[in-house]
Amino acid sequence: MSHFHGAHGFTIEGDVTAINAKTYIHHTASSSSSHSIEKLREHTAAGAMHDSAERCDAPKCHPETRVAVQDEIVSWILHGDDEEEPKKVLWITGPAGGGKTAIMGSIADTCHKKGLLACGFFFSSFAGSANRRTKRCLIATLAYQLVQHDALRDVGERILSCVERNPLIFERQLEVQVDQLLLQPLRECRRVPDAPSWPKVIVIDGLDECETEQYNDLVQSPRVAPRTKEADQTEILAALLKAANDPSFPFRIIIASRPEPAIQSFFTGIAHHTTRKIFLDDKYNPDADMSLFLEYKFADIRRRYQLSALWPSNDVKQTLVHNASGQFIYVATAIRFIEGPSAPPHKLLDQVLELRVTDASTNPFALLDALYTHILNSSSNPLLTVRWLHVIFGGFLNSSSGGPLSARFVQLFLESSPGEASYVFRGLNSLVSIPPADDHASPYS
Repeated sequence: MSHFHGAHGFTIEGDVTAINAKTYIHHTASSSSSHSIEKLREHTAAGAMHDSAERCDAPKCHPETRVAVQDEIVSWILHGDDEEEPKKVLWITGPAGGGKTAIMGSIADTCHKKGLLACGFFFSSFAGSANRRTKRCLIATLAYQLVQHDALRDVGERILSCVERNPLIFERQLEVQVDQLLLQPLRECRRVPDAPSWPKVIVIDGLDECETEQYNDLVQSPRVAPRTKEADQTEILAALLKAANDPSFPFRIIIASRPEPAIQSFFTGIAHHTTRKIFLDDKYNPDADMSLFLEYKFADIRRRYQLSALWPSNDVKQTLVHNASGQFIYVATAIRFIEGPSAPPHKLLDQVLELRVTDASTNPFALLDALYTHILNSSSNPLLTVRWLHVIFGGFLNSSSGGPLSARFVQLFLESSPGEASYVFRGLNSLVSIPPADDHASPYS
């Protein structure tokens, strides 16, 4: 039946077929784009983005600290092409507790404000979402952020077209995902007029915390060795290096991790000539940063507790810095303990200073271990507390997605009587992040 059956008293001008076709095509394209971006979103780890709600309490550099290393990183992002041998990848490494995640978080924030940040991914072995603990969502999460970036709309449209054409791309190997979701869209857009205004850097933090995914049925195939996390970490590095070496790839990549053997081997092997390295050692004067951090924190404690302006003495603060052995996590944990509710601050500070170890000369973490042990022993019931921590963080309780369960579920599962959770974790705020009582979804971390 005609669309105009029974109509009268009007005239038609122009090509109605063309108008209808144009409207249909626009509607179809819009619907296709919405479907593709939803498909892409399903494969992202929202909590891994630098400004996610999941990272609202993530460590950041205290004001005026870690300035030297941050300045060096930003300078490399902006002017790295002017170097005699330009390199597209920067590896930031150092031992646990050296402040890598704080530095990366601050760099991501700084670059975002300056329009330099293209995208990022923050791995975390203690994350509430399993998607932050494996490689599964890495490339899709990076691609999603490129789609959302105002300066990369043409690139974003091509990424969504790729998803529309190949919705199974997320099940492919990382190298294939990098090629189709990142490199091909960039190749098609690299010569657009506004390319110079594009963002300049991608940040990847905590690579050493990326755990493995198993693909084999080990029950039916017992001869197949389980895949290791080192294999997945190396696969990530190889895929990122492939991107960095592609002429159409405009971004620099910053990767932060501990110097684990597999990662160290990769960067000293095939990536040696294309990677710049920053090792967080005495060159960046961590002692001065820790001294400044302690000045800020002790001043705040003095104000809150109305303590003398002379407390604590400079010698005490320098002792804390010395005991840290360059590890920022020591002074941060000590301050959280001193701020705790179990005793007045000066008494808690005395407890920290009285800790003694016998192997400090051979084990730089000896005093940190002693501090952790002291905090645990300060709990209401140390044995019960350790049992709870072992169950919560030992991987015994996980959701169907593989991630930690909510604190509320843990309480219902482990409490032998109402309120036991508060009793177990009383005084442990310096070690364990405890969600508010009205937060029924977040996990302990």
